[in-house]
Amino acid sequence: MTAPAPANAVPSPAPGPAADEGLARRLRALACTAPLHDLDTRKANLAGEYSVYAMAEVALAAIDLVTLNMDFDTGADHDQIVARLVPRIAAQAPGRPAAEHERVARWVLENLINVGSVDRGFRAVYGTFGPDGTYVRRDYDFKLIEEVPGYGGGVYLRTTDEAVNVLVGALDTDVTSAQIAAEVKLEVLISRGRLADAQLAAEQARYRTVQYSETLRRALDATRRNVRAVDWLETVPDMIAEALDHVADRYRHENAILTNIRKARDEAEAGSDAKTGEHKRRAAELVDIVKDCIRRHTQLQSRLLEAGPLFRAEQDRQAFAPPAARAGLDLYGQLVAPVLPLPVERALRVTDAFFARGVGLRTPSAVRVGDLVDLLLTPPVEREHLGAEMPEPDLVATPDDSRFSEEQLAAAMELLDLEHDAPRRLSGLLADARRIDPELPYLLALLAVHAASPPVGTAYRQGEPKLLFAVDDGTELDDPEFGGADLIVGTALLDAAGMAAARTEAA
Repeated sequence: MTAPAPANAVPSPAPGPAADEGLARRLRALACTAPLHDLDTRKANLAGEYSVYAMAEVALAAIDLVTLNMDFDTGADHDQIVARLVPRIAAQAPGRPAAEHERVARWVLENLINVGSVDRGFRAVYGTFGPDGTYVRRDYDFKLIEEVPGYGGGVYLRTTDEAVNVLVGALDTDVTSAQIAAEVKLEVLISRGRLADAQLAAEQARYRTVQYSETLRRALDATRRNVRAVDWLETVPDMIAEALDHVADRYRHENAILTNIRKARDEAEAGSDAKTGEHKRRAAELVDIVKDCIRRHTQLQSRLLEAGPLFRAEQDRQAFAPPAARAGLDLYGQLVAPVLPLPVERALRVTDAFFARGVGLRTPSAVRVGDLVDLLLTPPVEREHLGAEMPEPDLVATPDDSRFSEEQLAAAMELLDLEHDAPRRLSGLLADARRIDPELPYLLALLAVHAASPPVGTAYRQGEPKLLFAVDDGTELDDPEFGGADLIVGTALLDAAGMAAARTEAA
């Protein structure tokens, strides 16, 4: 028998580690979709009227295009993705100019890359429960589309695992199990003639194939950088063997699927109504998708077979690479620690000498004789007398959101004009302002509090003849709307002659 729980025991906030991990996976799934929803929120900040565009829909289409156009070694071309997005955007607002459609496409793509951030990534904060039941906040860093250099030069776009998961509606799903489930589901749907649902399942199966290729590509890229950073003893060989079995199994499924698709297409050729035509179109699209899956599996298989020789070649190259000619600099031990106890005048000599030699050489504009000859012989470009034509800016009128009007400000300044009167209490000024306008006491109180620390030096230098001041003598304010100190408010006259003499000396 189990002992009964004590009466004062605190119930566990989570059913268990597995349930809490499931909650964390769903929270990360929500985080991956947040940048897409944020696009529709921030489109109001664009100069112009962009509310007609569904930005989240354009973002999903961009992720889809990048995923299907990237290859194993390279990614998708930036301009090509923009060009393919423009027709979809133009369909949302056909009356708008083509330049605006292209601007929306580039804006969505740049926001998916997160160009404005330092690391070009997104961060979300979610909470989990630790082993002792305490609530722990965790950071989840992810990217949707990233820019990567190509082996032949240039910069390409690649989608991450998180972006693919946004498309297929899952997060951190095992690639192999998800692929098998998608293939079986696809085969069943085709055999039952449900080609519309089968097309969606086929597209999801293709996304999983891309994700499997990305896993292998990252392992090979890490091996090229540092062979010790990748576990080639167990993890990668097991993954390669599993992937080869996966590819062989997928070939069998995809060939059977192609047979079923052709059978469904041949059966649909006997009819001539609209439903039959739609059936034939779906079948033809499925043929193209499954053929693309077979092409990607063929490419994946060739890369899997090249992985072992690549590891051995990189191991030989990195193991027998010549050592560095000189040791690196210990910045803290050799510079920071000895300099910190020194006086400033002695430390400056050390830091000046270090940074003068540590910043490196400045690269000349012409590093070869051929470049220098080209620079000297190239005729100067003729420029227009007035320069290039400046584009006409799109100006948006700023709404007047000020709380107080010009008339209210003039009335408040008139009450505070105490140049020829004795200083007054803030309570009396508030009562006078309340008789003029119910909103005027708030403006008067704001001006009085600001005068509690008057900028005397600034007013003196600018030649102001008088200055509003407020002094707290410890008296408590007795007012129905405001609390605090009942300030003494007055106007101080500044020495105009002294200011003029000071400006003359400064000149």
